Amino acid sequence: MSSDFVAYVHELLAPLGNVRSKRMFGGVGIYINDLFCALIADDYLYFKGDDENEAEFIAVDCPPFTYEKEGQLFSMRYYRAPDEALDNPHEMSRWARLGLAAALRKAANPKAKAKKAQPKVSKKLSPTQLS
Repeated sequence: MSSDFVAYVHELLAPLGNVRSKRMFGGVGIYINDLFCALIADDYLYFKGDDENEAEFIAVDCPPFTYEKEGQLFSMRYYRAPDEALDNPHEMSRWARLGLAAALRKAANPKAKAKKAQPKVSKKLSPTQLS
């Protein structure tokens, strides 16, 4: 992951509040005003999804964040920011606000059970599929 990309994301998200990042699980967690609302993995930015905003990400084909564990591919409710948003601060603000709103809803209802990461593939992946 590029430190230049992380710095660029900070710059894009700065109008929304105090932005900070924290390394985690091989990626970077992004916090706005101390709310975990996005992550960066492999130089892609993903925003937090939930029942209220997920359809907007899916409607424009934003893929979910996925990771491999024990031969299975898992998907989380974080959706990649549209490519055009990375070049347009106004557009980025729109998508970032969706992730921030999901983080606010979660903070307002901490007892709400989060959906666990779901396998995207139910079979073991072969070594050639992992590369």
